[in-house]
Amino acid sequence: MVKQAELPRHIVAMALDLAAIQGWRDTTLADIAAAAKLSLADVHAHYASKAAILAAFSQQIDAEVLAREDAELADQPARDRLFDVMMRRFDALAPHKAAVRAIVRDSLGDPAAALLGACTLAASMAWMLEAARLGASGLRGVLRIKGLAVVYVSVLRVWLDDDSEDMARTMAALDRRLRQAESLVMLCRRPRRRGARPDAEPA
Repeated sequence: MVKQAELPRHIVAMALDLAAIQGWRDTTLADIAAAAKLSLADVHAHYASKAAILAAFSQQIDAEVLAREDAELADQPARDRLFDVMMRRFDALAPHKAAVRAIVRDSLGDPAAALLGACTLAASMAWMLEAARLGASGLRGVLRIKGLAVVYVSVLRVWLDDDSEDMARTMAALDRRLRQAESLVMLCRRPRRRGARPDAEPA
């Protein structure tokens, strides 16, 4: 018997299991309720839609990444910190790769899912930036969130096909994309303070 406090995570877990087996498009809320041994009313009490379940899954991944914070990285260059945070995200996603692959595949061509997914993605990328000690507020923060979202989606495609234990292809793709994004939108840099030396290293 699942405890009441554990029901939200249990529902998400059952939804991911079904997505991996039968695809996300063909998984209904009734299927999820049945797999979780709950009524539809019980599921609705926690999640109003499949999109809400996916948002909760993304928040769970956010929390896992934030819980694995490495204090020793604080003095590392910004791009290295962001690289570490994003690789932690892929590590957290690894146990759910089959489900993520099905969700990504079945969400293509669904405008509503894309819009809701974009909002969830932006929120997650803001937390990833904060975890890397990079601000996610203001105009510069908006640019960083958008830039990191593009990086993440691009590298996610590589990660989905990367079955190696060391994720070498994923790491190479992430490093390359971060360097490109840094040069395009200053993703990993902060504005130079007035009076600072022109050649001062960015924070």
